[in-house]
Amino acid sequence: MSAAADRHRRALELPVVEAAAALVGCTITHGECSGLIVETEAYHETEPACHAFAGLTPRTWPLFEAPGLAYVYRSYGIHALLNVVVEPAGDGAAVLIRALEPLAGIHHMVERRGRTSPTDLCSGPGKLTQALGIGLELNATPLLGGPVALGPPPPGHDAEPVLVAGPRIGITRAIELPWRFCAAGNRNVSRPWPPGLLG
Repeated sequence: MSAAADRHRRALELPVVEAAAALVGCTITHGECSGLIVETEAYHETEPACHAFAGLTPRTWPLFEAPGLAYVYRSYGIHALLNVVVEPAGDGAAVLIRALEPLAGIHHMVERRGRTSPTDLCSGPGKLTQALGIGLELNATPLLGGPVALGPPPPGHDAEPVLVAGPRIGITRAIELPWRFCAAGNRNVSRPWPPGLLG
């Protein structure tokens, strides 16, 4: 198996900040819809912006499981957000999938989102779950072989993406950290775009 084809599996074994960078360029698939990951953010139990900072609770338990689970939660009572659990069992860490570049099932995404612009379908963590039909019922399901599938880069995207790093968005409970990673030059990244995204 090539390094590119195995990138998504290797990312699960990395510390969360490295995993967030490594997952850019991999894919998320649910049903007939899929997208290329173009933006992520890292969250770790040692900092208050991470749900795992509160410890093991009925809400946060998936974050402390073995890597490779989906952690799906409701944000502000409105949007379901998709996270990839990483690091060994017992460590609370996850990567938020912030934006995708649509690849397949785009007509379904348009129906769900009520938008036609390709760059507005999945350019945010709430947008992408709505576009792909990912809800809270998929919390704690496996991302390798489960209904929401984390996969390798698609053909033609084998090269390691050039990344632009910057502070996470909307953090109010912690000193901000430069744990946001975006694919340089990609207009599907959520706003505000980090400096240097388009060169």
